[in-house]
Amino acid sequence: VQLQASGGGLVQAGGSLRLSCAASGRTFSNYYMAWFRQAPGKEREFVAGVNRNGFRRVYADSVKGRFTITRDNTKDTVYLQMNSLKPEDTAVYYCAAGLSGRNSISEYNYWGQGTLVTVSS
Repeated sequence: VQLQASGGGLVQAGGSLRLSCAASGRTFSNYYMAWFRQAPGKEREFVAGVNRNGFRRVYADSVKGRFTITRDNTKDTVYLQMNSLKPEDTAVYYCAAGLSGRNSISEYNYWGQGTLVTVSS
């Protein structure tokens, strides 16, 4: 499956952004979808995941209550709504598709190209 992420940009602390990730090539609804992020000088980390039908969602503690992951299987797209952004949320955000539903990087076979989110203080 091919993934195309978009929606990143520069925002002030406290602001909001919505990331999108459009999928193509395989049956989108077969895949567990997730967002990861990688800040400068740091390892890539899990942010949020959603199961195949969109009813079960998991979040990293650092974003719980501020970020919301959703998916639209009719549009083959997964979203990440990010509210109350903080400077520490600055990173390249990647969408990923996998089959296992676990939250480790190694469980994801397909990755988008990444979209940069910069939060200014």
